[in-house]
Amino acid sequence: MKFSVDGTCGGARACTIQTKHSTIKTPVFMPVGTAASVKSLDTLDLLEHLNTKIVLANTYHLYLRPGDEVVKEFGGLHGFTGYTRSFLTDSGGFQAFSLSDISKADENGIEFQSHIDGSRHYFTPQKVLDIQYNLGSDIMMILDDLVALPATKERLALSVRRTTKWAKESIEYHRKKQAEGIGVDQNIFAIIQGGTDPQFRRISAMELTALDFDGFAIGGLSVGEENEVMYQTVELTTPLMPADKPRYLMGVGTPEDLVECIDRGVDMFDCVMPTRNARNGTIFTNFGRLNIKSARYKLDKGPLDEACECYTCRHYSRGYIHHLYRAKELTYYRLASLHNLHYYLDLMRQAREAILQGDYATFKKKFYARRGR
Repeated sequence: MKFSVDGTCGGARACTIQTKHSTIKTPVFMPVGTAASVKSLDTLDLLEHLNTKIVLANTYHLYLRPGDEVVKEFGGLHGFTGYTRSFLTDSGGFQAFSLSDISKADENGIEFQSHIDGSRHYFTPQKVLDIQYNLGSDIMMILDDLVALPATKERLALSVRRTTKWAKESIEYHRKKQAEGIGVDQNIFAIIQGGTDPQFRRISAMELTALDFDGFAIGGLSVGEENEVMYQTVELTTPLMPADKPRYLMGVGTPEDLVECIDRGVDMFDCVMPTRNARNGTIFTNFGRLNIKSARYKLDKGPLDEACECYTCRHYSRGYIHHLYRAKELTYYRLASLHNLHYYLDLMRQAREAILQGDYATFKKKFYARRGR
């Protein structure tokens, strides 16, 4: 992986990440393709209508179904899906923690119960990487010990200690495998933990950045804490991360979250919000959220967003999208998801332009002014 910082404006950064499969301009939002599919969209939508450069897929879900060995048989995620650009795969630790009725972490890994058939499994740092070698993703996240918030200082200390231990095991195992010719084009990111406690965030960042990872992520946020607390934690953490490597904030968030956290030095984001909200009738626009299920849009001939150039806005009216939603037509999910993801991706493009022009503050001010309208 090649990485360069193309410009800065205050804390905000415009960077370039080059993997084997694509060149990624940051800030970047990664659509979530949990089971090797962004819900309701196909590969052509991602490549042609949205022009995405990187998509996130989920190690936990693909391990359980169809199985990482099956994906490997098709040539990894790229061969399996036909998506020719970059994939990032998360470690599966969050799903093992959050989706199972019974999960338990110990010093060596996480034991969990499948949400599909109740079978029991055990993720270690090494096993998680072996799964991702089979998936063939461009960026692999390592196993970390996630903590529900609020948490005691004792639990946060344990999480940081385990996360560092697993990170050391992961980097050692990955370099060994690369020496054997496995995963040579795959990059490995560590995940900084510590909850919202400044002391533990500093400890976790210091211990992990001392190791030879290709990039670093901020994990364990957007799990119920107040937005301002999240912003403060991000603002504390990003200066502790290497300036010459990507900075990724996991599982965040709203358009406001992205704009604020870019200002605080984050390069990469992912979240299910644009697609999940689309399916539930919430449309993101340059002027705020729009509830397309409302009867007020029944005769509305305008586009979802008058400032948007996405496929949906160029071809269909609010009235038609409202009808599709009310009629429960499957086409609705595709058109709404295309729009919401286009909005997120275009927001990132605008943010990058503002950073390179040295005027992110004006961009941010206009962003809020529009939404206030």
